[in-house]
Amino acid sequence: MEYLRALELTDRQIRAVEYVKEKGTITNREYRDLTGRMSRMAAYDLDDRVRKGILVREGTTGRSTRYRAANAQNLR
Repeated sequence: MEYLRALELTDRQIRAVEYVKEKGTITNREYRDLTGRMSRMAAYDLDDRVRKGILVREGTTGRSTRYRAANAQNLR
């Protein structure tokens, strides 16, 4: 968790990473349900986590796209 705080993530972003830690992956829809973000903003948030090396995208676009932890060790 200290790793996530060091990245200066918001509480919303940390909640999503904790969800991934618990469930293994997250979709855009699950992120929206969890955070209340609109679709485009949810996509931006998730892509930002990918750019920061926190999440890895599985799939390219659409409903089959999921995000998983890039390095599960950092989520401990």
